[in-house]
Amino acid sequence: MPALPSRTLTALAATVGLVAGSTALWIAGGSTAQAATALPTPDHVIVVMMENHTYSQVIGSSSAPYINNTLKAGGANLTASYGITHPSEPNYYAIFSGSTQGRTDDSCIGVGSLTKANLGSELIAAGKTWASYNESLPSQGSTTCSSGKYAQKHNPWFGFGNVPTNTAYTFAQFPTDYTTLPKVAFVTPNLCSDMHDCSVGTGDTWLKNNLGAYATWAQTHNSLLIVTFDEDNNSSGNRIPTVVYGQHVAAGSSSSATYTHYNVLRTVEDLAGLTSHAGSAATASDITGIWN
Repeated sequence: MPALPSRTLTALAATVGLVAGSTALWIAGGSTAQAATALPTPDHVIVVMMENHTYSQVIGSSSAPYINNTLKAGGANLTASYGITHPSEPNYYAIFSGSTQGRTDDSCIGVGSLTKANLGSELIAAGKTWASYNESLPSQGSTTCSSGKYAQKHNPWFGFGNVPTNTAYTFAQFPTDYTTLPKVAFVTPNLCSDMHDCSVGTGDTWLKNNLGAYATWAQTHNSLLIVTFDEDNNSSGNRIPTVVYGQHVAAGSSSSATYTHYNVLRTVEDLAGLTSHAGSAATASDITGIWN
């Protein structure tokens, strides 16, 4: 066999080196694809639950310009996001604790009557901060069943004895200095602002006016906003809108993977660096394909 020209040998050596380097990267890093889709580690995550609208009533609707033109356009849209069941209350327990906790209606629960693990108890046990901010809650820690447009059924944290009631704040206590926010917080609009009693436009405007400044801040301060819905209006198989916005979210991205409240809970747990997972979140997958 004739000797190969030196330039051919050099090219072959470079090719072998590239392959070897790629293989080493694959073995050491798990794969470049996995590295690209790893979850970020945000300083703050806020989750907002809106009410009783199907995906098509909100996404693409001219009545929801803030959700569509800011949060969706500048963030990520989950096109196959689903509630767990009907009516409202079981879905709130699902996204907070990985289980409906046997709730089958919207009745008020005995305060502190449940002992299962949940997002709040996991954060507290891990030495991380947790709070909820609840529009129209009469006062911090108030356990009243209802008051005006406030409804306890949208506040699952009151059902658990392992979550202090004083971690439930009024929305008037939502900080203007966002660096003082807890690691994870839920924001619960009242029955008008969440689109339950009032229009899509009303809820969209409420989000812009009350959380728009936080959303803008989150884009440059390693933080996230997740806006989702409890359930649809019983017309679309419980398909609901869910958008994710903030730093590390690829602008204009979307995922067609099927996700439920359990996936949202699992993702929030993992974003917060928790090693425990409540209920069905333990076997749910993280939301992927939207991170940069």
